[in-house]
Amino acid sequence: MNTGPGLFSDIGKKAKDLFTRDYLTDQKLSVSTISATGVALTSTATKKGGLSTGDVGAVYKYNNILFDVKFDTESKIATTLTFTELVPSTKTIVSFKLPDFKSGKLDVQYFHSHATLTSAVTLTQSPTVDFSASVGTPTFVIGAEAGYEPSSGRLTKYTAGISVNKPDSSASIILGDKGDTVKASYIHHLDELKKTAAVGEITRRFSLNENTFAVGGSYAVDGLTVVKAKLNNHGKLGAVLQHEIIPKSLLTISSELETNALDKTPKFGLAIALKP
Repeated sequence: MNTGPGLFSDIGKKAKDLFTRDYLTDQKLSVSTISATGVALTSTATKKGGLSTGDVGAVYKYNNILFDVKFDTESKIATTLTFTELVPSTKTIVSFKLPDFKSGKLDVQYFHSHATLTSAVTLTQSPTVDFSASVGTPTFVIGAEAGYEPSSGRLTKYTAGISVNKPDSSASIILGDKGDTVKASYIHHLDELKKTAAVGEITRRFSLNENTFAVGGSYAVDGLTVVKAKLNNHGKLGAVLQHEIIPKSLLTISSELETNALDKTPKFGLAIALKP
């Protein structure tokens, strides 16, 4: 649908994903399958510490409507309905959880060749409204977002960002936390499949007079195996080994270590995702 600048939330997302995606500290098993009627079914079991949780989800697409329903072990039902092109160049998302009737949310996204607008409203007695806008092209994007609480008449958040994107790299600067934080990031892909990359990030927190530096990267050992690592100036080191055990099915092993406190026990995570 979108050949323009993309959503505001996409600014800095490539670098953020490389720093966060697949870094786990729990154990997770996920099994997916597709029924004869086209329903995608997923069952997930997660163990974190001594607590075990799980959920079962189903996704079905009918014309321009996507149904996503998830049941968890706490007897909660999360439902998301996505309508594509309900109005030309738009995507409408309705989400809610049962029995929590205060969790409803309506999100409308509008895409244009040189601009993207989004508006999200919580469906409660005291709703909050989030707006975001981005203008530019797929190569150069500038945007902002804000949150507003009508009941109190105050802004709950405001953020601005700019991004420069090329086929093999992306750089971004984001001013967030109501102007208290500036984050600059850069990611460079070293292969066509974008499995090998290097990333750097610096964050300045004005209220604390604190700077955080982080570097990381991913490396494709072969067509089936990828390793990742990240390190910040506070000594936190993370590593990931991900292997495609069978087509579309992944084994992920992750660890986290405090290099400035080697007496602390390292954290480990394990995930297995089986897909048809």
